[in-house]
Amino acid sequence: VQLVESGGGSVQAGGSLRLSCKASGYIGSSYCMGWFRQAPGMAREGVAAVEADGSTVYADSVKGRFTVSKDNAVNTLFLEMKSLKPEDTAMYYCAADSKGIGGYCYIPSYPNYWGQGTQVTVS
Repeated sequence: VQLVESGGGSVQAGGSLRLSCKASGYIGSSYCMGWFRQAPGMAREGVAAVEADGSTVYADSVKGRFTVSKDNAVNTLFLEMKSLKPEDTAMYYCAADSKGIGGYCYIPSYPNYWGQGTQVTVS
């Protein structure tokens, strides 16, 4: 499984960005996928995830501003980010795991598959 993120960039506070994560290789319907972020000097944290049953989970800090979705037809995970704040600045990573239920794509220590990351900078 390979994951490739895209869509990062620099925006002003209040702006929007849409991140994409294209998965290649086998991503079965039993897999979960999620987004993480890591700011300089900070621990990696879960941002949002889609479980295998389609349910979603969000960090409190992004609820109401970010929307995670998955297009199974093209094996792509999205993160729509609105009302961006400077504290959203971080490297954003996509992750996936075959354990599709139970938060495995929301807790940083669990996912087996990771992308290389895409930088989001909010000024």
